[in-house]
Amino acid sequence: MYSYSPLQGRRHIRLLRLLPDWNEDAPLRSQLFEYSMCELGDGPHMYEALSYVWGSSERPYTLHIDQQSLPITANLYEVLLRLRNKMIERIIWIDAVCIDQTNMEERGEQIQHMAEIYSKASRVIVWLGEAADESDRALKQIRMSADQEQQKSLLTEEDRQAILSIVQRPWFRRIWVLQEVAAAQHIVMMCGTERIDGYAFCLGLPSLLPYEDIPSHIRSVTYLMRGSIFRPKYKTNSSGGISLDVRPLGGLVDMYHAHEATERHDKVFALLGMSSDNPGASGLSPNYKIPWDELMARLVRFILGEKVLVWSWSHQQAAAIFAKGCVIGIVSSVQMVKDDTRGDRQHVSIQMQDTLGPSWTVPVAVKPIEVGDVFCHLLGATSPMVVRPRGEYFSVIMVQVAPPNNSETESTNSERLVQSGSSSTHDFLLVWDWDHSH
Repeated sequence: MYSYSPLQGRRHIRLLRLLPDWNEDAPLRSQLFEYSMCELGDGPHMYEALSYVWGSSERPYTLHIDQQSLPITANLYEVLLRLRNKMIERIIWIDAVCIDQTNMEERGEQIQHMAEIYSKASRVIVWLGEAADESDRALKQIRMSADQEQQKSLLTEEDRQAILSIVQRPWFRRIWVLQEVAAAQHIVMMCGTERIDGYAFCLGLPSLLPYEDIPSHIRSVTYLMRGSIFRPKYKTNSSGGISLDVRPLGGLVDMYHAHEATERHDKVFALLGMSSDNPGASGLSPNYKIPWDELMARLVRFILGEKVLVWSWSHQQAAAIFAKGCVIGIVSSVQMVKDDTRGDRQHVSIQMQDTLGPSWTVPVAVKPIEVGDVFCHLLGATSPMVVRPRGEYFSVIMVQVAPPNNSETESTNSERLVQSGSSSTHDFLLVWDWDHSH
C-alpha cells in the first residue's frame, strides 16, 4: 500500500509521472514527485490535469507508484491506460492520486489550490468514460457541426440519441467539474478513443440539439467552458488564495447547488475557487472536519450577514433563517433569454409600491424566478434576494442577486432600492432548501 510523505511547503502539490510501456496490457507504473506552484511564475506549467468522475467507491485495480501500490477505481484505471504513451512519460495531476485522501487536513489544504492547479495546467483532459451508445458517432457529429460555422446540421434519429447519451453521462452532473473547466486554458474531451477540443464541443452541441433538449446543468458546464478562454485566469484575494473571480459565492450556490457531489461539503467547497468574494475569511475554507449543519450555517451568515438567526440540520441540505428586512418589490413579469454564449438569463420587472420598479437581469438559477416572487433586502446583507411566499414562511429562490445598474457600487445601489421600496421593516421566516430545488 502506498505511503504518502508530507508535503514540504505551502502551494506545494504532487504530480504523477506516468511511465511509458509498449505493452498495452502491462501494469500501470508511475512515480509521484513534489512540485512547487510558485517557482515558475504565472504561465502554463508543463503538466496536464485530469477531470473525471470517480465512479464506484470500489478500487479493484492497482497503480504502481515507485515500489509500492495504490488501489484505484475502474474509471481511473481505464483513462490511465488511454493516456499512457508507448515511449514518453506523461506528467499529470489527478486528485485521487496526488492528494492523500486519507489525510483530512491535507485534503482541505490542497482543495484550496485546485483553481490554480487547473488554471496553470498546459491542458485539462476531460474523461467521459469508455465508448458506449454510439459515442464515437456523437463526437464526430459535434466536431463536424463546429466546423460548419453554426449552420444547422441534419441529424438522423440515431445521431440525436447518440448525442443525448453523451450529455447524459455522469461527468456533466458533477459539481467539481465546474471549477475545473472554468479554470482551464485548454480542454480536450475524451470518450474511449475519440477526442474533441472543448471549445469545439461547446460550439457544435447547440447547433445540433434544440435548446429544450439540452438540460440546464449541461448548459451551465458549456457556458463556463466557453467563457474560460475570455476570462482572466485568476486573481489573488486578500488572504493569499487564488480565485477564478466568476461571481459572488451566493450567486454560484444559486446556480449550481443541484449538481452532484459525493460529500455534501463539496457543494460549498467546489465553488469557493470560482467566488469573487473572500469566503475563506469567514471560516469557509475547505475543512471536512466541520459538521455539515455548521458549514451550512456559516454559509448563510457569510452571504446574508451576521444579523440573521440560522437553524440547520446534519441530515438535510436546508436551513431555516429568521431575519428583519425590507420589501423592494414584487415580480410583475419575467422573460427568459436563451443565450449559449453569455449564459441563460431572466429579465425581471418588479412593482414597487404604486410604481413600476427597475428591470433586473439575473442568471437563471436552479429555481427560476416567477411572477409573484418578492425582491427583499435583509438587514446586514450586502445584496438583495428573491423569495417566494409559502403561507407562514418564504422559500428562498435566489439568496443573492446583483442590483441593476452596474454604474453604482453594489452597496449604494442596494440602499437606493430599499429606500425606493417599502419603508417599513418586516420579520422574515425563510427556508433555504437544496433538497427540494425544483
